[in-house]
Amino acid sequence: MSQFFQIHPENPQPRLIKQAVDILRNGGIIIYPTDCAYALGCHLGDKKAVDRIKQIRRLDDKHNFTLVCDDLSAIGTYAKVDNQTFRLLKAHTPGAYTFILPATTEVPRRLLHPKRRTIGIRVPDNAIVAALLSELGEPIMSTSLIMPDEELPLTDPYEMRDLLQHQVDLVIDGGYCGMEATSVVNMIDEVPVIVREGAGNTEHFK
Repeated sequence: MSQFFQIHPENPQPRLIKQAVDILRNGGIIIYPTDCAYALGCHLGDKKAVDRIKQIRRLDDKHNFTLVCDDLSAIGTYAKVDNQTFRLLKAHTPGAYTFILPATTEVPRRLLHPKRRTIGIRVPDNAIVAALLSELGEPIMSTSLIMPDEELPLTDPYEMRDLLQHQVDLVIDGGYCGMEATSVVNMIDEVPVIVREGAGNTEHFK
């Protein structure tokens, strides 16, 4: 049975943030709000938790997982970027974008696309996420909360609890945060490629 925390979207309660991070560190899966939709998250190094998320969403090995970061200072650890790419990322973070980048050896292989060796990087504009990441001290392994055979993410935390209370360890109710997934931009090559049009404005990448 999952826990259910109501966390203030602008002034997150430190006690609840710490409890949520303890759940992550102990191998738990959390549902948490971002700046455009709710997401599933777990500890970066926890294989069992990643496998549980794959089961919930019925994902195959070709799915690009995303590392949710508090800012771009962590990006050099997990992704390879040149100066031009970094400037582009800096201009659009925080925001509703997921950037597909070449991964470094710091990223566990099970999180990578098996052929392309890529990873998603995301810096949401959301106070709850910022508080979680500050307390955790490293990125959250994440994917949008889109159920199998659905096109849009779930939006109601109470519905999430009813649906997934036996499959996740914590549902964070941070209020309504939208129902559109991020825009996904592939930054592998010199010219950015829009993989998915979502909440973030992609005109700057065309």
